[in-house]
Amino acid sequence: MKKVLVLFAHPKFEKSRANSILVNYIKDKEGVTFHDLYEQYPDFHIDVHFEKKLLEEHDVIIWHHPMYWYSCPPLLKQWIDMVLEFNWAYGPNGKALESKICLNAITTGGSKELYCTQGSNSYTITEFLRPFEQTANLCLMNYHKPFTVMGTYKLSDDHLNEYGVQYSSLIDRLQKEITVLSSS
Repeated sequence: MKKVLVLFAHPKFEKSRANSILVNYIKDKEGVTFHDLYEQYPDFHIDVHFEKKLLEEHDVIIWHHPMYWYSCPPLLKQWIDMVLEFNWAYGPNGKALESKICLNAITTGGSKELYCTQGSNSYTITEFLRPFEQTANLCLMNYHKPFTVMGTYKLSDDHLNEYGVQYSSLIDRLQKEITVLSSS
């Protein structure tokens, strides 16, 4: 069974009904390490050596975060900038993450209708997540399509629980995956 690392970054997690429900479905799963970056690093002083060790110990990396200004919260961006170092994660000798599976699990307050060429955000979620996809590609990881929960403000707890079940099932499938499936 593949080991899954969920790198969770939400600066207002205690106020997020949607993320609380999603996290409850996956945080205690066998083979899953739930790593809350804001809990671990409230001062933003990231232990790069520790984070690299965590990455090396896992087969699947999930960047779980809300959509913040069309990207991720600042601590996750800082984590990417500091941890994914040249000649470790990428570059001529950067093979540490080669063949690992990577994807985003995101929540948005805005509905799916807002994230399209006709919507007020003008672009799809996939287009907004291109920097994450390219980061994974640069690090020789296999990027999968994102798990998205959109329009969270209007979703009932029952609907959010359905998403929680889907998220848990996705992790189950990723843990059992033998062949590489990429969404590129």
